[in-house]
Amino acid sequence: MAKIKTIYVCQQCGYENPKWLGKCPECNSWNTMVEEQKSTSVTSSVITSAQNVTSEPKSIMVIKSGEKERFDTGISELNRVLGGGLVRGSLTLISGAPGIGKSTILLQTANSIASKYGKVLYVSGEESEEQIKIRGDRLSTINENLLIVSETDMEAIEIHINNIKPVFVIIDSIQTVFKPSVTSAPGSVSQVRECSNSIMRIGKSSNIPFFIVAHVTKQGELAGPRVLEHMVDTVLSFEGERTEEFRILRTMKNRFGTTSEIGVFEMCEEGLLAISNPSGVFLEETNFNQEGSVVIGIMEGSRPILVEIQALVTETKAPMPRRTAVGVDYSRVSLILAVLEKKLKIPFYNCDVYVNVVGGLNIEGTSGDLGLALALISSIKGNEIPLEKMLVFGEIGLTGEIRPVAFGERIVNEASKMGFKNIILPYRNTQKLKKQDINIIGVNTLKEAFSKVFNKR
Repeated sequence: MAKIKTIYVCQQCGYENPKWLGKCPECNSWNTMVEEQKSTSVTSSVITSAQNVTSEPKSIMVIKSGEKERFDTGISELNRVLGGGLVRGSLTLISGAPGIGKSTILLQTANSIASKYGKVLYVSGEESEEQIKIRGDRLSTINENLLIVSETDMEAIEIHINNIKPVFVIIDSIQTVFKPSVTSAPGSVSQVRECSNSIMRIGKSSNIPFFIVAHVTKQGELAGPRVLEHMVDTVLSFEGERTEEFRILRTMKNRFGTTSEIGVFEMCEEGLLAISNPSGVFLEETNFNQEGSVVIGIMEGSRPILVEIQALVTETKAPMPRRTAVGVDYSRVSLILAVLEKKLKIPFYNCDVYVNVVGGLNIEGTSGDLGLALALISSIKGNEIPLEKMLVFGEIGLTGEIRPVAFGERIVNEASKMGFKNIILPYRNTQKLKKQDINIIGVNTLKEAFSKVFNKR
């Protein structure tokens, strides 16, 4: 028979300890140890005999690849971040702040797949069927193959899946689903682990793709145990502000495609609309040749994106000047300020510095370093950028050199399509470019870029 014992489990990392601890020794989180009951069998373990083994090793040459077996979600930007579509039997985790649009894009996806491939089951643990129907009426996502059920019992959900045999299942959200055999509360480490294991078993055995919604913390990180991210095949993160119209869907993990891919959406009354040309959207309200404003080129996955970066530098009497960065890594801003002070002798120690990326995009990588540096110089000097319709990209090293960036030719081609006339880029990137109708200016150092842009020595 089974013996019940009490353990304390960290709700952040899943660390188990027989006694309560104020601080988890594994992830160093405070007040995350929660008491749970664990059943252990006191009988001898049963060894599976060879006759009961049903699996058989196969040559990799005869195994059929599931790479081409994908569902078209009907949303081009979602297909992009998934790597070309929804893979059969895959588990996709989508997270984001409340009200960001997770349920909206899932309902639109469910309606599109239901109209093309067959029955889709939408399991809601947070909303009633009537609430989802109201959203469906607003989004015009009404299809007889789209089945809605409000359920949180994992065993009941599995029964519904076996009876309906859907081609696609959505679980909204994993923190509300529970298994009666597990004594801990819904959303705990044990419940999330057991429910995720059941979902993975159903999906892999029945070749059904699952979308799982997860909550996030106030810091924007995925709530609950980190084991959930390791179990799923794809992790998507919704970014943006509820007060803004643009949303960014970013790939954090993808076993069936590239990571760091993004999809751009616009929130409107009809739901989330895919933006096929994000550069045009981000630059729609841009006024060129303004003080402290520079357009930079970056790569998001396989897509080149042009976006405006703004800098505001003001003198302050405070002993500790402020440094504020929105959309840019704060440590990267501090590094560029230090290089500017050292190599160009421009003092920022008595100035407040504010940096913002227009459109709500979070820039990762180093390709926007040179554009940020020129925007800071433009603001502190009070000079507008003299070059007409200028684009800038390049990485800045600690010695003031301008290093090349990957896929520079793609950024240049995107700038040509958008009508830019001048491009400041690393000199080594110019050696890989074909002849362009744009004025290409290659630079090797930060001082050289400063002199060529502002015509100063």
